[in-house]
Amino acid sequence: MISKRNVRLASLGAIILALVISGAFGIQQLSVTRANQSASQATTVYTQRFLTLYNKIKNPTNGYFSSLGIPYHSVETLIVEAPDYGHETTSETFSFWIWLEATYGEVTGNWQPFINAWQTMDKYMIPSHADQPTNSGYNPNSPAQYAPESPNITDYPTQLDSSVAVGQDPLYNELVQTYGTSDIYGMPWLLDTDNWYGYGHCGDGTTKPSFINSYQRGSSESVWKTVVHPECETFTWGSSNGTGFLSLFNKPAPGGSYSQQWRYTDAPDADARTVQAAFWAYTWATAQGQQSTIAPEIAEAAKLGDYLRYGMYDKYFKTMGCQSPSCPAGTGKNSATYLLDWYYAWGGALPSAGSWAWRIGASAAHQGYQNPLAAWALSSVPALEPKSPTAPSDWATSLQRQLQFYQWLQSAEGAIAGGATNSWNGQYGTPPAGDPTFYGMSYDWEPVYHDPPSNNWFGFQAWSMERVAEYYYETGNTTAKSILDKWVAWAKSVTTVNSNGTYSIPSTLNWSGQPSQNWTSSSTPVTNSNLHVTVVDKTSDVGVTAALAKTLLFYAAKSGDTASRTLAQTLLDDMWNDYSDSIGISNPETRTDYNQFNDSVYIPAGWTGKNAQGATLNSSTTFITERPKYLQDPNWSKVQAYLNGGAAPTFNYHRFWAQADIAMAMADVDILFPSSSGTPTPTATATTPTATSTPTATPSPTPRPTVTPTATPSPTPRPTVTPTATPSPTPSPTPVSGASCRVQYVITGQWPGGFGATINITNTGSTAINGWTLKFTFPNGQTVSQGWNGSFSQQGSTVTVTNLSYNGSIPPGTTLSNAPGFNGTWTGTNSPPTSFTLNGVPCSTS
Repeated sequence: MISKRNVRLASLGAIILALVISGAFGIQQLSVTRANQSASQATTVYTQRFLTLYNKIKNPTNGYFSSLGIPYHSVETLIVEAPDYGHETTSETFSFWIWLEATYGEVTGNWQPFINAWQTMDKYMIPSHADQPTNSGYNPNSPAQYAPESPNITDYPTQLDSSVAVGQDPLYNELVQTYGTSDIYGMPWLLDTDNWYGYGHCGDGTTKPSFINSYQRGSSESVWKTVVHPECETFTWGSSNGTGFLSLFNKPAPGGSYSQQWRYTDAPDADARTVQAAFWAYTWATAQGQQSTIAPEIAEAAKLGDYLRYGMYDKYFKTMGCQSPSCPAGTGKNSATYLLDWYYAWGGALPSAGSWAWRIGASAAHQGYQNPLAAWALSSVPALEPKSPTAPSDWATSLQRQLQFYQWLQSAEGAIAGGATNSWNGQYGTPPAGDPTFYGMSYDWEPVYHDPPSNNWFGFQAWSMERVAEYYYETGNTTAKSILDKWVAWAKSVTTVNSNGTYSIPSTLNWSGQPSQNWTSSSTPVTNSNLHVTVVDKTSDVGVTAALAKTLLFYAAKSGDTASRTLAQTLLDDMWNDYSDSIGISNPETRTDYNQFNDSVYIPAGWTGKNAQGATLNSSTTFITERPKYLQDPNWSKVQAYLNGGAAPTFNYHRFWAQADIAMAMADVDILFPSSSGTPTPTATATTPTATSTPTATPSPTPRPTVTPTATPSPTPRPTVTPTATPSPTPSPTPVSGASCRVQYVITGQWPGGFGATINITNTGSTAINGWTLKFTFPNGQTVSQGWNGSFSQQGSTVTVTNLSYNGSIPPGTTLSNAPGFNGTWTGTNSPPTSFTLNGVPCSTS
């Protein structure tokens, strides 16, 4: 496995140390008293909480790590969100572990755990040369063959098309010259830690851990629709006709055939977070005079950032502004988005099948993946500047582009809308008329995945803004401050703290409108008065709460906003008091989405095969029949009871990323405010949420490509496979007897020619509604232009909305939490519909 150390700091030695301590190189000066506070700090309440939770995480009996020392996604095995099984591991998990150990080094002065975590990542999460053996056959002038994506899973496998021109890869030669290898230094996003699926290392069936993948079929392929497969395709499993799993995803170009191959997909947000963690480790170790102790790991973080630039490129290296597969192929760096896109992927032939390789980018950028702190460190901190000649300037450009991206996407309220794509529908299609652009990329409120919508989880807001806040804290950048000023005000307005020690923060968000301008290099920010966010429901999710608290703490430490610090510490206090348990911090989650264990997984008619768990795969496959080992899980009986008609099960989960973020948030109080050991005297309190909706706890996703209750992580397409939309099978609608439903139609925003609306559906009957179809008629000729949380169709003035996979069930006496909503057009008058039918029966509108 790759674990080489590129020690760049040794030759600079005392010169770098002197310059860093003096404040040169842009690192915020840390006082001598701060560097010597470790021992006394441990007596303060927040640092003690950090150490208490840290020790719980590291206690082997609590189950956070495998027997090989690899952190699990969660302690619990039965959990389905981005990974489909709790004892899988993600690059996200590794990034949070490394960040946790950096914080431990700051608190205690002991950097060995940080070194151990990095070395474990090198050993298990970075593919060795043997795992990517044919990179030398890669041709940067022809990176990959084109295959269109589709928003319909029934269009898969899609056809490879060698007639579509692809651009040039401008990074390959530079990286080979810099590092002397054709291999890539990056983390594939998903690892089967204990070989639960049974594929083993490169198909040997037994060795653990093993690289696996799931998302391959487009924007609506939720976790419930995935077919998990090995990243080393030996044709041992999969189709009975000897094509492995490849024939589920693509068809060879005419005259071609399927080949045994290896392939990996990187989630750029996780690699960037790892660089972010390394920056803090370097900053804190330098203040302690221990920077040489971790110099090899810091050099490898710079190397990680060098290869991370592949996450800045259009999928097929085409120029910005593509609206047709025939759009120009890129040359040089004119195919760069300079944003952290959703993934990059690479692969090639197994040696027995030839010597060829490929690489692709992603085309789509999500606000939740951006990391200006990492971009700044990779362009401005010498110890972290990558070795490749153009890398520091690339990251400097990326830093400015990311800040502009936030400005372009900031809603009237302050939240950050979804993102942009250079390949509409994954096939370089034509976006809707009037869709605004960012350096040619088209606005997309739900970039990448749609089931559920990728920007409806508040966690992406907190994660992303926490990075902006760290960058602001380090540099005082005025653009970052202006973004944060507005975002923090909104976040505080929709956060509630109660006198009884409870709290709630946003969970699900809805969006309407769009940015007000086409952003170019000469643009200046304007208020997006027609771009709006609405809080649909709320939660006490502990991981997201920690991310929000960290954002508020870093913002307060630089701006002097005592109210933000007060709110952050109040949230941390309430969380600690309400949700501490024997192994960590966890709030109960009721998982109504677990009715999808029985959902169909689309497999084309006539395709049959088996996976390594022994499951038969065919057109009758469901999520649970694909994973028969789940039937042996100690918690399966709770899910089975729900599937048999009982109440939705409730679980307490201990996700590694959440526990690490909570611990770090506690430590940050004393790191940022070292003279304090308690909550400051409150000068302001959080206000009541702007949206009136019943607080409901929703589970935390992992992102990646990873993090929503059933959020899809980073899809990992091969050059020929693109993440696709899986239409969620609609359950047989439950008949609605009598007036047992109520509909509330709410116009959430209106502007000349356009408007946004939400439709709240309440089950007023005594039996559950399992699957619904809502119909209504517009009175003034309005039209639906974009919908979410439902499948919308319109015939004349009549609109039909059907549920998606995650919001088909409405228990008696409850209002649907993921309410359908849409953006529409109108002229003259915009009166609301006056009658609604649900599953063919009229609903009350009172």
